[in-house]
Amino acid sequence: MESRELGLALRRWRDRVTPQSAGVPPGRRRRAPGLRREELAALVGISPDYLTRLEQGRATSPSAQVVEALARGLRLSDSERDVAFRLAGHATPGPDLVPTRITPSVQRLLDVLDHTPVAVFDATLTLITANRAYDVLMGETAGWHGLERNAIWRNLAGLNRVVLSPDELAALQAGQVADLRVAAARYPADRRIPRLVADLAARSPRFVELWESGAVDPGAASSKRKTVDHPAVGRLTLDCDVLVVATDDVRLMLYSAAPGTPDAERLALAAVLGSQQLAPDR
Repeated sequence: MESRELGLALRRWRDRVTPQSAGVPPGRRRRAPGLRREELAALVGISPDYLTRLEQGRATSPSAQVVEALARGLRLSDSERDVAFRLAGHATPGPDLVPTRITPSVQRLLDVLDHTPVAVFDATLTLITANRAYDVLMGETAGWHGLERNAIWRNLAGLNRVVLSPDELAALQAGQVADLRVAAARYPADRRIPRLVADLAARSPRFVELWESGAVDPGAASSKRKTVDHPAVGRLTLDCDVLVVATDDVRLMLYSAAPGTPDAERLALAAVLGSQQLAPDR
């Protein structure tokens, strides 16, 4: 019964979300004002077939991560999000767990900054979501799964497009591992953190070295000026600002360039080229 109720609720919520409010091109010949299944599935990072089965009540027990992603994509209020978790058979995440919620106010910030590359990370530096401009700059994040979505692992494994000197990379890695240790102390009941630590330790001797040092002070600050090696427009140097939303314990990472500079022109060109590549076929 609950799976059927969840499906009905998902369909009702999807029908009320306009493409414009979700940052989706409206396209042509829309029979209804809401999102298409494939559009919501792309926003959430699940397959259209799985979303269809959820809405039809044929898929049961979606994971908490999927429910959270659906709540973000559907722009649910806090009370609606609680209902979605309950109908999916999960307890609503409490204050003892790392928040992965993007609140309506943070979502409005993302909407306003639609043309600025922005990514949102939780306290473990795991990617929650990124806008299209960030995907254009750093690669399509929908294809990142598991550890690939964790910024610590991406820097340890050399998966980022940001170009760093050895000293800059060492300082960044140390600071990020220190941040993870702080998160582990802040959320001792969250079992995802020990699993993340174990996964990182199994794959990276450098992580083991930093974790076992016990440091909670990030040490030398990493420069906010970042050089990105973009495959289409080459290297561009941008300001990288990290804004912490203290009440929600999430971090917004923004990349920008001073207007009128060559870097700003290359960033704009990357946006044009990337939007053409990422645009859905209609």
